[in-house]
Amino acid sequence: MSATMTLPPGIRFLCRTLFIPTLSILLLQAFVPHSAYGLPVSVIALLLAVAFLATRTVFTAIARSMEAKAMGARPVPCAKGTWPGSVDLLRKLLASYKSGYFGETFSALVESLGPAMNIRILWKDKIFTSAPEHIQIILATDYKNYIKGQHFRDANDSVLGNGVFNSDGEMWSFHRSMTRPYFSRDRVQHFDIFDRQTERAIAHIRRRMVEGYAIDFQDIISRMTMDSATEFLFGACVDSLSCIPPYPHYAPANLAHESPRAKEANDFIEAYGDGMVQIAFRQRVGWIWPLFEMFGDKTAKSMAIVANYIDPIIHAALEKKRIVGEDKTSFDSGEQTSLLDSMLQSTSDPKLLKDEILNILLAGKDTTMNVLTNVIYFLARSPKVTARLREEILEVVGATERPTYENIKRMKYLKAVLNETMRLYPPVPFNVRESVKATTWPSPDPNEKPLYIPAGVNIVYSVITMHRRPDLWGPDADEWDPERFLDERAKKYITHHFQFLPFNAGPRVCLGQQFAYNEMSFVLIRLLQSFSSFTLDVDACPPDARVPSDWSGQPGRKGVEQFVPKAHLTMYTLGGLWVKMTDAQDS
Repeated sequence: MSATMTLPPGIRFLCRTLFIPTLSILLLQAFVPHSAYGLPVSVIALLLAVAFLATRTVFTAIARSMEAKAMGARPVPCAKGTWPGSVDLLRKLLASYKSGYFGETFSALVESLGPAMNIRILWKDKIFTSAPEHIQIILATDYKNYIKGQHFRDANDSVLGNGVFNSDGEMWSFHRSMTRPYFSRDRVQHFDIFDRQTERAIAHIRRRMVEGYAIDFQDIISRMTMDSATEFLFGACVDSLSCIPPYPHYAPANLAHESPRAKEANDFIEAYGDGMVQIAFRQRVGWIWPLFEMFGDKTAKSMAIVANYIDPIIHAALEKKRIVGEDKTSFDSGEQTSLLDSMLQSTSDPKLLKDEILNILLAGKDTTMNVLTNVIYFLARSPKVTARLREEILEVVGATERPTYENIKRMKYLKAVLNETMRLYPPVPFNVRESVKATTWPSPDPNEKPLYIPAGVNIVYSVITMHRRPDLWGPDADEWDPERFLDERAKKYITHHFQFLPFNAGPRVCLGQQFAYNEMSFVLIRLLQSFSSFTLDVDACPPDARVPSDWSGQPGRKGVEQFVPKAHLTMYTLGGLWVKMTDAQDS
């Protein structure tokens, strides 16, 4: 690795950004040996650099305006701040993320500017859309014109590497082909994993209910999905459910203790989460993110912990493959027991394997955890829905029988509960692309000219904003009602194929979509076979993670929510979801 690559992100950024001022200083010092107009050479060079950048910005704007006119299009409406570079708008967005209701600033901008806008911050265009017709273009109709892009890849590289979510072109195709065979059919083995890990989670919940304390369902389901995902990936799990789940903040401290095995798993989970939080911050800040990491890569420490766990597993699998040698029986027989075994058919490169594993963990753990946590939240607030869902489960599966693929396919109300939860809180609320060539989008107003999309700009499409648009989902779009996927509203309002996108769409649609539906359905069936009702325990939530008092009475979900939604690349619940459950045998 070169010396440049080992420099902190901020130093590398300054080396690139200050190239023109530095060159100017050198040239001026060579040809203008003394200060001019009473100013030092360095100041003159800096002024020249600023003038150059300002001129480039102006000429870029003029060129794009002329190109838009030639294409018979108009610029995307721009959200502007009052400070230079709209720094005040950036501060507002960051403040809203830190202490506001998730996505509310974007929703407010959509109300004033429409579903497509240019959020121009620090003189960089960033096109935002929540229109299904635009998202269809991005993901399907013209998907080759919308790539992840170098900025996105650079910001995520230290955590996701060149995995499927952080690559384009041939590298993306390779990763896709490497994992597709393992997702191509349902496997009984997957249900074995779900059953084994769900039973462990339920045992924890029952013990906690006997003790009389609420349990953080997000924590327990995060451990369950981590153990399921790692068993699926490696054939052996990190065993994070071997821990003692956290107690409410007011419980005696001596109740919590952990074994060395549990600590190792906890460290792994925490480090992985910290890495995700940091790369999400990079995306929110934009192109200047390296300036926040002047003294080192802020993901380095976390990812070293992750590597300490994953690297030995990969090397052991590679050694196993080497020992098998030319025979390759256990690899070519089609009886691979884990995704890692399957991926070894395509590559022996440890970095490629590690990158893909980290990407699959993001998809297989965090998204499922978020949906299941939110389902339990809504069921706790909707006893009638809980009763109806449990009635369907007992009718189709029974009180104790293990659910099957056929059972899950028959359960329409269960599917509606999952879909309605993912509508209001999609696991991946925002996604990013970059345009390759200049193009146009249809105008949201049919009486207006098409929208001009320049080449090389960041494109942000918001699934969560689209999923809550009253014009797409009806006047009750902010209400959680699974019936909307079953009654006349489904035909009346769900009229666009790209209107509901919890798993993305087009060529980059989530390969594990059916796997996720199966896992989430299986877990909910087992939970509702075991427990008849759920109750939120807001007092158990840490005081600094509770819903602020000034949210009460606000429009939309902000005014009724009893938890604080947050997101890095995927969504989660601040402070956890603390609930109590009634054992089905006691109801």
